[in-house]
Amino acid sequence: MPHTPDPRLLRAFVAVAEELHFTRAAARLFVAQQALSRDVRRLERELAVPLFLRTTRQVTLTADGERLLPHARRVLTAYDELVAAASDGDRPLVVDVAAPVSTGQRVLDAAREAAPELEFVARFHSGLAGAAAGIVAGAVDVSFGRVAGLDPALRAHVDHRLVRHERVAVLLPEGHRLAARTAVPVAELAGETLYAGAGNADTAEWTDYARLLLAGRGARLAPPFPKIEGDAEFVRVVRRRGWSVLASEVFVDVPGMVLRPLTDPVPLSPVSVVWRRGLRHPGLTALLTAGARLSAREGWLVRPPHSWLPAADEALGN
Repeated sequence: MPHTPDPRLLRAFVAVAEELHFTRAAARLFVAQQALSRDVRRLERELAVPLFLRTTRQVTLTADGERLLPHARRVLTAYDELVAAASDGDRPLVVDVAAPVSTGQRVLDAAREAAPELEFVARFHSGLAGAAAGIVAGAVDVSFGRVAGLDPALRAHVDHRLVRHERVAVLLPEGHRLAARTAVPVAELAGETLYAGAGNADTAEWTDYARLLLAGRGARLAPPFPKIEGDAEFVRVVRRRGWSVLASEVFVDVPGMVLRPLTDPVPLSPVSVVWRRGLRHPGLTALLTAGARLSAREGWLVRPPHSWLPAADEALGN
C-alpha cells in the first residue's frame, strides 16, 4: 500500500459495512450513491483486497472486509480525536437527550461510562425540532430524534446516524376501554382523541409523525395546545382533557395511566443521533460508538414483522 488511505474512503467503507446497503450509506454520509461506490472501489484498489460481495439483492462483507473493519474504525476514531484536539475538543459537549427516560439518555450514559475523561452536559428539550434549532444556532451540539420530521432548512445543517427504531405506544387512563389490552391494534384507536404535541413547535416532528400514522384511521389529533412543561402539569392537562397520548415505548411512568404498544401494523419511530454538520469532537465519537454498540447488542434496528414507517423516513433509509 503506497500511502495511508484518505479518511473519506475509510468513512465510506465503514458506512457501507454498518448499513450493508449502498443507498442508506450514501444518505448517511450525504453523498451520491455513485460517489460512494467510487470511493469504496478506490479503497479496494489501494488496499488490494475486495471488501464487499455485491449482488443485486444484498451487500456482504468479505473475509478481508470483516478483518479490516475494526482497524478502519480505530483509524477514524483517532483521526476525529486529532481534529478535535486541534479545535475545541477540550470543551464539554452539550447533548440534548429529550427526556431523562429516553434512548438518548441510554446512549449518553453508555458514552460517559466508556469515556469518563470527557465532559458531557445534558439538556432536556421535549423534541428534536427545538433541539435542532439549538444545534444550528450553536447552543447545542448533539440531540436525538426523528430526522425526517425536521424542516428541510434545519436538516440541511445537520448530520445524523440512525440508532434505534422505537415501537410506538398509546398512553391510556387506567379505566379506558383499551387499558386491559396487552397491545392495541391501530384500528382500535378509531374515535379516540390523541395528544401528540400539537401546538408545541419543539415537538413538530412528533406531531407530523402522528398525523401520518393516524391518517384515514378514524382517530383525531388533539387540537393545538400550549407547550406543557413538567410531568405533573402533563398529567393534569391530559386527565382534564380526557386525552389518550401517542407515545414511544420508552416513556416515563405516568400515575393513573398505562402504556400499551400499538400493533397491526407495528408503528416504528426512528431515533437518530443528530449533530451540527462539520462538528469534530471526541465526545461525538464516543456517543456514536456507544450508540452503535447498544444498537447491535439490543437489536435496536431489527424491524419486527408488519412494521410501519412514514414514507419520508423510508426514503431516508430509516
